[in-house]
Amino acid sequence: MNVKKNSKIVMALLLLPLNALAAEPDPVSIGDVEMLTDAKSEGFEQVRERIGKWEGRMTQGLSGEVFDVSYEFKLTSAGNTITETIVEDGVEMLTTYSDENGELVIKHYCALGTEPVFKVKEASEDVVSIELDKSRTSLHASHNSFVTAMSWTMTSEDSMTFENTVMLDGELTKNTAALRRVK
Repeated sequence: MNVKKNSKIVMALLLLPLNALAAEPDPVSIGDVEMLTDAKSEGFEQVRERIGKWEGRMTQGLSGEVFDVSYEFKLTSAGNTITETIVEDGVEMLTTYSDENGELVIKHYCALGTEPVFKVKEASEDVVSIELDKSRTSLHASHNSFVTAMSWTMTSEDSMTFENTVMLDGELTKNTAALRRVK
């Protein structure tokens, strides 16, 4: 008797449309106000793939020094923003990723005291690369030290290489980190 009952349940499940099994997330509300979410840019979706905590070691291009780093990507603001908390050699920084008019805008709050704004250079399954958006920032190499570009290259599902270039006192330097997903 249980075999017949189980067979009927299995058949019913097989006949359900697949999209009925993929439940839409519940809308997010604050009080009586439903928060709006819209379709996200390809850049946003690719950064979303990196959500989680990553740890590793960075090699500083200027001196060759190697130190511990961690990067934690979190989805916030009802799914509209990704925050990245960065800790490099014990120094914490923040980067935000949000779409504006269908394009990913990245703002980095740097320990160098600058706040460069970036745009997507490349966004694919394996690589997210961003570059300074000169139309949104007035940073200049002769006056400021700032990050000029960043890229993340997936080497497996749980490991990636992070690279950035930094303008330090008028000299461009490149830093590289090997990272593994820890959470």
